[in-house]
Amino acid sequence: MPMTLSRARVARRIAAAAAYGGGGIGLLGVAAAGVLLTEVRLARRTVGNSGDIPPCADGRYGAAFGHGADRPPLRLAFLGDSTAAGQGVRRARETPGALLASGLAALSELPVDFRNVALPGAQSDDLERQVDLLLADGAPAPDVCVIIIGANDVTHRMPPARSVRLLADAVRRLRAAGSEVVVGTCPDMGTIEPVYQPLRWVARRLSRQLAAAQTIGVVENGGRTVSLGDLLGPEFEARPRELFGPDNYHPSAEGYATAAMAVLPTLCASLGLWPEGEHPEPARYEGVLPVEEAAAEAASDAGTEVASARAPWALLKHRRRRRIPAPEEAEAPPASQGGGAVGAGPAAT
Repeated sequence: MPMTLSRARVARRIAAAAAYGGGGIGLLGVAAAGVLLTEVRLARRTVGNSGDIPPCADGRYGAAFGHGADRPPLRLAFLGDSTAAGQGVRRARETPGALLASGLAALSELPVDFRNVALPGAQSDDLERQVDLLLADGAPAPDVCVIIIGANDVTHRMPPARSVRLLADAVRRLRAAGSEVVVGTCPDMGTIEPVYQPLRWVARRLSRQLAAAQTIGVVENGGRTVSLGDLLGPEFEARPRELFGPDNYHPSAEGYATAAMAVLPTLCASLGLWPEGEHPEPARYEGVLPVEEAAAEAASDAGTEVASARAPWALLKHRRRRRIPAPEEAEAPPASQGGGAVGAGPAAT
């Protein structure tokens, strides 16, 4: 509990600096920063040097659900960095966007039109451009947007207050346009296998502090967050060969599926499609907490959702996960399957 309260205080300080235009908060001394820079240079020679272009997964998913339906397709968009783009896998159906588009089609029993504007290497300062792409020329806003951002902010030492402010601005614009917004917060950068101490400890600390501060900025602007930190934590540390891709930095197909399973419940809940209610279940350690405490709790617990309650409170949920079947498993599911079906893959990938 003391650790959680300490993280909550730091997260609130970062979020407050973001709200009032502060440049950031110094979290490391000069000597520690020098060690960190040396370790970063060494780590960058070993990991994250993949020049592969992520497969394009844009298109319509669950097309079979459109026959006879009197409702238009849902519109899903992805923004963010290389993880949002799906770098590290070779097939479009293995990207997180394709997996979540298929899962959303299954739960809604509607086709889902998916568009990904994420950019490998992007930091939070690229979100403005990505939002512009989605809202250009008066195009209809997506029904729901998923943003995954923050890892490059940590490795490139962007001031955390600036990182949070840029993310909050993107969420605010998308919400004003009518989109629901789900943010996968900064993953735990301390789990990358070739990264050693002391960088591993520092990266983990900075990642979790940023994730908690991101949650405050997102929730206070009407979005929801899902913590990704521990998904790149115990499971990835225990099975790095399975859950990391060939570059030892980006997730593998199984790693993306693990992350997508954590995000799907919140994605569907944002549209009123998840079978669980919005009320906390104390038996599942859920509750309504001050937003900074909910943010700190979520940063330490993979897959935790934080959503807005009456200010200054937030709802902390641990939604039950469901396996996301591959897009090709059911090309023509009957309309009566009630959410257990799977959407068809994109028309052309």
